[in-house]
Amino acid sequence: MYQNELQAITKANRYRSRKLYDESLVDFSSNDYLGFAQNHTLFERAVAQVSMYKTHAPKASILVNGYHPIHEEFEAFLMRHNGFEAALVCGSGFLANFSLIEALPRKRDLLILDEEYHASGMVASKTVDAEVLMFNHNDANHLESLINTHNHNRIIIAVEGIYSMSGDLLNPDIFEIADRYNAILIVDEAHSVGVVGENLRGVFDLFHITPKANHIKMGTLGKALGSYGAYILCSQHIAEFLQNRAKAIIYTTAPSLFDIALGYQGLLYILKNRAKLKADIAERQKVVDECVGVKMDGLICSYPLSAGADALGVQQSLIDEGFLVGAIRPPTVPKPILRIIPRLGESVEQLRVLCSLIHKGSF
Repeated sequence: MYQNELQAITKANRYRSRKLYDESLVDFSSNDYLGFAQNHTLFERAVAQVSMYKTHAPKASILVNGYHPIHEEFEAFLMRHNGFEAALVCGSGFLANFSLIEALPRKRDLLILDEEYHASGMVASKTVDAEVLMFNHNDANHLESLINTHNHNRIIIAVEGIYSMSGDLLNPDIFEIADRYNAILIVDEAHSVGVVGENLRGVFDLFHITPKANHIKMGTLGKALGSYGAYILCSQHIAEFLQNRAKAIIYTTAPSLFDIALGYQGLLYILKNRAKLKADIAERQKVVDECVGVKMDGLICSYPLSAGADALGVQQSLIDEGFLVGAIRPPTVPKPILRIIPRLGESVEQLRVLCSLIHKGSF
């Protein structure tokens, strides 16, 4: 039924497939930034927390009877430690972003997304009645010019704390523009929570931003926190609106109790060990800078390949040496890259070996 389309994808060298990688490979590919996915102590603590209750699954949507004390306790922790009025747990970062982008922009509103915003927001933007615009990546001046040249009721701006492919840090001037125009600012902190900031809470923490009524923070549990799921932090007013309008919140089963408990344990671990974690992150950033010349704001090293390079071939050559890295090709990125995650789950010595291989490879 889709043979022609699949043939076209293959011919364009854009065919994707799932693989089970050998667990003996040194993993510098996954978004498990802090190595929590292999921390069995956190796993056991989460099991113990869920075991305290009669049920171990949410059973229904969060607005039926799927809301659970584990959800409530985690949300209270998030509000207390991030300074927001309200929190909503979600099944995934994709669902959280989709909820925000699909629900908040209404007719005669203006939705403006960074051109490198996550695919979840781009897909959701196709469903809204608002006027949808893209601004040049991290370009605060272009963003402001779009605001000033288009009619609008409300303004909704969507950006990322750290961008998932380039590893770029959010331009802090965008906060100032959002506040000046009283625009709702959605900050996707999927790749910045647990990685940047004095307390490793992301860019709000890094830039010393006190949350305001127009600020929304989305964070995931599936990256630095070593679990699965997501959360939205916002004003009480916006939380109430999302509970009544966001289809991906209303019509989905409430998030897994175990996954929320596991993410919660990850945040508690960060709170208690942030000095050591920050030192380990800084050490890996220094190694990557010294060895391959890439300065990282977080833990994403976007290593450029030549325009015609075979990214999958380069990836396979590194697999043959015992290392797994990401191979990202167009159209996900304009030019092929190696996406290297110098995660804390692997040693600094192994990172040096990988960087040496890449440096000598002349890719």
